[in-house]
Amino acid sequence: MSKRAALITKSDASRLFQAAKAAGYDRARLVSHPDGRIELLAETLREGESSDAGGNEWDEVLTR
Repeated sequence: MSKRAALITKSDASRLFQAAKAAGYDRARLVSHPDGRIELLAETLREGESSDAGGNEWDEVLTR
């Protein structure tokens, strides 16, 4: 299987994430579809909600 050229470069992805952060979003996710579409899904967390809310049962084990 030959290596395909990237649909989006690493520097372009970095710029998109920085723009989302500068716009005030807390999280951003990049989705690159096989047909060439590129989506940046950004969201803001609600007051009192954090990215580790709930967490994973293994988080405590792995941080020891």
